[in-house]
Amino acid sequence: MEENAPASRPRAATPDIAALTRSLARGDEAAFREFYDRYFDRLLRYLLVVTGGNETAAREALAAALVRVVRHVKPFDAEEKFWSWLTVVARTALADESKKQRRWFAFLERFSRHAETENVIADDGAAEETLRALLEKNLLSLLPDEGELVAQKYFQRRSVREIAEAQQTTEKAVESRLSRVRRKLKDEMLAQLKDKTE
Repeated sequence: MEENAPASRPRAATPDIAALTRSLARGDEAAFREFYDRYFDRLLRYLLVVTGGNETAAREALAAALVRVVRHVKPFDAEEKFWSWLTVVARTALADESKKQRRWFAFLERFSRHAETENVIADDGAAEETLRALLEKNLLSLLPDEGELVAQKYFQRRSVREIAEAQQTTEKAVESRLSRVRRKLKDEMLAQLKDKTE
């Protein structure tokens, strides 16, 4: 071989997927930053295609997908396999976020029948969004057992009988607790809505 022969051009750097995914599985923060830098934009573009350009849905699904990657990643020996797994995680997160959104709206509709807030806010497009934001804020402020009761009844769609059996109590006791929680949420939301309109 001649001394002056041109050196071959270096290949473009490719990620060491085995090392990266092993480090991710161990919870290595530097590995997550590397993963984020390499895959965030790519996953976002993928989800934008899947959602037909709905950026809000794509970003919400991506946030949920990133959490799942951190919790469930395992070592992969090839970038193609890793990317394939990431797309499955992203699509699953998108489907779950869509279901969650539908549950929120269904819950909001059911709750608003109890809350009787029609006279407090003007009947316009912003009313539903205002209610939803207030409801989410106040749900987070519930006591743990109250939040769990609401989740079982309105998000998991369990019947009062099922809840009563699981808690080894009566249906009447469950109904009474649900009524108190709804009243608590209603009072808090009405007070906050009045503050907004004053």
